[in-house]
Amino acid sequence: MNLDDTIVAIATPAGRGGIGVVRLAGAEARAIAVPMLRLKREMEPGCAIFGELVEPDSEPGSERDTRIDEVVVTYFAKPHSYTTDDIVEISAHGSPVVLRHIVELCLARGARLAESGEFTMRAFLNGRLDLTQAEAVRDLIDSQTLFQAKVAARQLGGALSHRISPIKRSLVELIALLEAGIDFAEDDVSVAADAVILERIANIKEPLRELAATFTFGKIVHQGLTLAIVGRPNVGKSSLFNRLVERERAIVTAQPGTTRDLVSETVAIGGIPVELVDTAGIRLARDEAESMGIRKSMEALAEADLVLVVVDQTQDLTREDTELLSQVGGRPLIVVANKVDLMGEGLRAAARELLSERESISTSALTGEGIGELREAILRHVGGELAVQAEGGLLTSVRHRKLVDGALAALDGAENAVAGRVPHEMLLLDLYGALRPLDEITGATTTDDILNLIFGTFCIGK
Repeated sequence: MNLDDTIVAIATPAGRGGIGVVRLAGAEARAIAVPMLRLKREMEPGCAIFGELVEPDSEPGSERDTRIDEVVVTYFAKPHSYTTDDIVEISAHGSPVVLRHIVELCLARGARLAESGEFTMRAFLNGRLDLTQAEAVRDLIDSQTLFQAKVAARQLGGALSHRISPIKRSLVELIALLEAGIDFAEDDVSVAADAVILERIANIKEPLRELAATFTFGKIVHQGLTLAIVGRPNVGKSSLFNRLVERERAIVTAQPGTTRDLVSETVAIGGIPVELVDTAGIRLARDEAESMGIRKSMEALAEADLVLVVVDQTQDLTREDTELLSQVGGRPLIVVANKVDLMGEGLRAAARELLSERESISTSALTGEGIGELREAILRHVGGELAVQAEGGLLTSVRHRKLVDGALAALDGAENAVAGRVPHEMLLLDLYGALRPLDEITGATTTDDILNLIFGTFCIGK
């Protein structure tokens, strides 16, 4: 793409609405926009001006021009704009016909239709944003919960870049120390001792490991998680599902085996998008339809990030309960001892043993007792205790995690090189190998292919 072109796109979502925005960016943005506008006064940087969108029938601004719509026009002069180019934003009524016509008028006067993410790519290439901030723009647009939006806004503010910056600075200082020792040995520049080098590498690795550890929580914040509710028939799975969803989403009856297929719904728990999956009761199937439902239940259990195994604590554990717990294996699980409202003097012996051996929550899907504690337990399992790290930036993308892992691996190689008494010229190869992945996170050294892959996931107009 040619960065000297003036580009145009509809910046608001497709469909009808009260307002629609067309964005022009580039050196000719103002010259292209003026002939189609009848404004109350001249455009001024940073000012919103009321005017009319017209069909130019004669001289620009002529009273004979055909009025199409009333608009509000905002002009951002370079370099004080999102892309650092001149930008003109035309806010019209949200009619797709009107917005397309504005774009067509711009194209007719020399603008080019923007590619996906081209406005944000220009902001990155012009130094307005680094790559972590550009990716945060996409995350902010895609956020489904307020917590996701807050995390993305912190990343957009440079939280991740600020966390990586001192790590890179320490690494560059170590590289400079070794380079100086090699290049100016004849000038009596001291060569760093092995112990000093190892200490400095360790000081670089520690914050990198801490950053890598945030990916467990950051990935879930970014993508959400899947939670499967499993158990034998009539233990209250669907009722529990409805409680967590906070509406009657799944059919509930006293007859065992009501749920024959998977029922799913996405809710926000502590700001984390959680896809709840209600499954068929797991038992020896009575017919083909139930058998298919049970098979889907086992598939949902295998694919879930977290499993809620629901048992009826008014009864002793059955063979189906114990077999199901063994089938979950090492997957993260919470045992939900349901129907606490029906208990008599105390828990049955089997239920007491179950609650003491595993993380378990006593609930009543009927009255809502224990549901708050269950939500808190779910958050603990998805890494909710790491939420405080979001303040300092965290890894939310697989790309970032792989690059941090690559940097750590290169630093491990550097430590091995020091231990093996390898010449510093070779040691520097490992240190530069650690620096390059960190540069790729922020975009200091990134190929066009990676940029196209990242910005190709943006919507047109952003």
